[in-house]
Formats: sequence, C-alpha cells, structure tokens
Amino acid sequence: VQLQASGGGLVQAGGSLRLSCAASGRTLSSYSMAWFRQAPGKERKFVAGITWSGSSTYADYLKGRFSISRDSVMNTVYLQMNSLEPEDTAVYYCAARKYTTLVVVVGGYDYWGQGTLVTVSS
Repeated sequence: VQLQASGGGLVQAGGSLRLSCAASGRTLSSYSMAWFRQAPGKERKFVAGITWSGSSTYADYLKGRFSISRDSVMNTVYLQMNSLEPEDTAVYYCAARKYTTLVVVVGGYDYWGQGTLVTVSS
C-alpha cells in the first residue's frame, strides 16, 4: 500500500484547508485510516481516524474544528480543517491500519504517507 498525502500549504489563522490521502496498491475498504501531525521538535500525534464502516474519532484538542471522511470508490481519505490556528502548524501524515478498529498511537499503523506541510500564519 502506498499513501500519497496532499493539500497542505500556507493559510491565515481562521482559514480552512482540505487534505487528501490517496491510496494505491490495494483497496482500503477494510482498513482503518488516520491522520497524525508532527510539529517542529514535537512528537507525532493523533489527529483523527476513520474505520472502514465510517466511524470516526478525533483528538480532544481539536475542539470540533476538523472532520475526517473517506471515499471508498476513490480510495481516498480527506481531512477538512476549519478555523485553523497557528498551533495547527505541522507536517500532517496519513496512515493506514490493517484492522477494522482505530488506535491513536503511531505504532498501531502499518503504512504511512510522506506528509504534507500545513503552515498557519497569525
């Protein structure tokens, strides 16, 4: 499985971005997918995840600003990010897990994309 993340960029505080994660190599219909992020000098941490059936989980610190979705036909997962804050600046990674349940730890995922940089200016 290869994951290709895209959609990052520079945005002003309060703005929105939508990240995409396109998968190739096999269908992800039975995989759980997630987004993580890593700020400079910080550990990579869980942002949001979605199961094969569409159930989603979010990190508490997001305060409802982000939304994850998946398009099984296009084999793509999205992360809609609204009301962005400078603290959201990070490299965002998508990840896939060969199980139907979600976990919030980095070690629980089998495949990773290359990351896409999101920079939020104040």
